[in-house]
Amino acid sequence: MVKHQPLQVYERQLCLSCLTGIYGCRWKRYQRSHDDSSKWECSWFFLLCCSFLLLLVWSYFWLEARNDYNEFNWLLYNRSAVWKDGTVPILATTLTGFTYTAFLMILAICHIALGQQLNLYWIHKIVVLAILLTTITGVVSVDDFWQDEWDIVIISLQFTGPFLHIGALAVVTALGWVIAGQVVRAERSRLQVATLVIYVSILLVLYLVPLFISSPCIMDRSKLGPRPAVIGRRGAPMLAPEHTIMSFSKALQQKVTALEADVTISLEGVPFLMRDRTLRRTTNVDKLFPARQDHDASFFNWTEIRSLNAGLWFLRDDPYWTVQYMSEKDRNRTANQTVCSLAELLRLAARTNRSVIFSLRRPPPQHPRHQLWVSDALKVIQRSSILPEQVMWTPDWYRKKVRAAVPLLQQTSDEKLPVAELKERGISTLTLHYSQARAQDIRLFSGSNVSINVYPVNEPWLYSLMWCSGVQSVSSDAPHILKKVPNPVWIMSAEEYGLIWITSDLISVAIVIGIFIFQNYHLIRWKMSGMRSYNPEQIMLSAVVRRPSRDVNHMKEKLIFSEINNGVGSTDELSAYTGNGLDAYARDDILTPARHATKL
Repeated sequence: MVKHQPLQVYERQLCLSCLTGIYGCRWKRYQRSHDDSSKWECSWFFLLCCSFLLLLVWSYFWLEARNDYNEFNWLLYNRSAVWKDGTVPILATTLTGFTYTAFLMILAICHIALGQQLNLYWIHKIVVLAILLTTITGVVSVDDFWQDEWDIVIISLQFTGPFLHIGALAVVTALGWVIAGQVVRAERSRLQVATLVIYVSILLVLYLVPLFISSPCIMDRSKLGPRPAVIGRRGAPMLAPEHTIMSFSKALQQKVTALEADVTISLEGVPFLMRDRTLRRTTNVDKLFPARQDHDASFFNWTEIRSLNAGLWFLRDDPYWTVQYMSEKDRNRTANQTVCSLAELLRLAARTNRSVIFSLRRPPPQHPRHQLWVSDALKVIQRSSILPEQVMWTPDWYRKKVRAAVPLLQQTSDEKLPVAELKERGISTLTLHYSQARAQDIRLFSGSNVSINVYPVNEPWLYSLMWCSGVQSVSSDAPHILKKVPNPVWIMSAEEYGLIWITSDLISVAIVIGIFIFQNYHLIRWKMSGMRSYNPEQIMLSAVVRRPSRDVNHMKEKLIFSEINNGVGSTDELSAYTGNGLDAYARDDILTPARHATKL
């Protein structure tokens, strides 16, 4: 008597092999398993998810912080005294880490969807752990070094929130296929209920999130105010060396309405333009006065300051990666720039009929002009040909004295004060950091005839957000970029957004319900098909007849014969033969029933 074991025919599964091979280095079929993943491997999957989500937030932060890259590099310079673009290594490592973890996340989700056991390769585990620890270190460092910049995340969500909501809803809806597969195939009812409850809870949260999304750009188009004026902050420092005549000229070419500068007082009382405490970053003071390169800039006299070159550093450091786009003429002109005085800036503004706004840095206590610094600046303004009403005075020191000396100066402040106090001080303009410019405050001040100027605004999305919020002007390092924004990047009415919201939710509900119905239907069909009985010889013959010309790898293909008198009592015992025996049978010709009878 002969017993048969059903023929096993395996086709090449290239995609599955790559999936399990890349994720867990399990390239062979016998290395794969449909068993439940161990708690250890589930823990590593959890760490992978944490790394991915943390890197997602980290990447979003640096994407939106692009508006302040120069501020970040300037802070680094103040700490290290060496100018370098610190954003380049951060962005490179962030992009690499995010791509790596995102790829592993996709592979892990595919494992779950196909019912494959999770078994992350040990090299991947080391890299994922390193990425997680590095990202945590980066977050802690930024919180210590650049804590105020976290505000950009909250502010940017006002602009990107509606689109992030739709993207998150699409991702969670797509994950419904994996969740449905796990729910309908799970054998433990508690796991089914827990998985389903968590997934449905996340969906409900996403469905209701728009109730809490508030954006100035969700408004009636008829209520949109005029385009905010653009002020050239230190000129156009992305196109030419900051605080030079060339930089201010480039800003004027971009149609700015005003010029902004930082003013320092020299040893003999000449106001000149300089942002840093020292002259080292933006001049060649290390070449001409190497022993004094770390001295305060205000302790140099004007003759010494005027002898310094203020353009070569721009060509050398290329702080904005724009030198490659400069013409040869502009490069030669840049190489010959000198430090600009306040008088020169006022003459340029008067000639082009532009306003000037500046901040004034008080010299150190041991400086001879420590008590006269305000008077020095006022004398230059009074002697210049610019109209007083075109000058916006920011320093709070001796404001009453300034108002008495030059009554027509526009009084501005960088401190957010109550409206009554602003009126008492005669302040007509507030210059605020964008993190302080909330929409409700802007409406309050605008209603009291107090203009709002916001700084720094270098990205179109932030400019659009400030435009919709109702600010009157923005100070920008990139007037050439904002010039290309004739309208807000996006604006929609509340009714339009509500329609998008409801439509997205309904589509998501329909897709999720359809996925669960299809998965249940597919499971029922699979179970019913598994109850049918097959003749092993028919399976063998059909495999031979139907696949004669296809490149099929008949792995482990065999027909086991045994006789009862040999002591083998069941096919379960026969199935214990594996390994080399299977390969031996695979090399034999396939036995048809007739050939089998002949051999017997």
